[in-house]
Amino acid sequence: MKYNPHFDVDAVLDILRTVNEKYPEGSPEDEAIRVAAVALFYVRERQKLEDYREFFRSFYTPAIDYIVVAQTFATREEAEAWLASGQATEGERVRIAGEGFRVIPERKGNGLRFLRNPLPEELMRKYPPGSEQETGPDDEGS
Repeated sequence: MKYNPHFDVDAVLDILRTVNEKYPEGSPEDEAIRVAAVALFYVRERQKLEDYREFFRSFYTPAIDYIVVAQTFATREEAEAWLASGQATEGERVRIAGEGFRVIPERKGNGLRFLRNPLPEELMRKYPPGSEQETGPDDEGS
């Protein structure tokens, strides 16, 4: 589903009203549509519509579009120099020589280190949509 960040709340409420007219009052469909409409109205009245838009966007945005890579490095050496410079922040995602990593705390000590954490595009290449993932020895029988 493509996200429309500028959806018109009144248009959505009108559509919900039109759809709701097709169901008898008191039916489960009537109740569900009323709950959805009132929830949207509540969000708007509480002036939380922008928060809802962001929540809605994050809910429907595929991970491949949602992950932000903070830095890209051609080599591991460049990445390690950046890490040592103190500019890195825990949790940041980086790309090193085409592979994804996350910045995490050192196991012992005060510094940060890289943890291999494939980026969505890497996973898409390895497991294209519609293909069956191969099962490894650890996955058998589960």
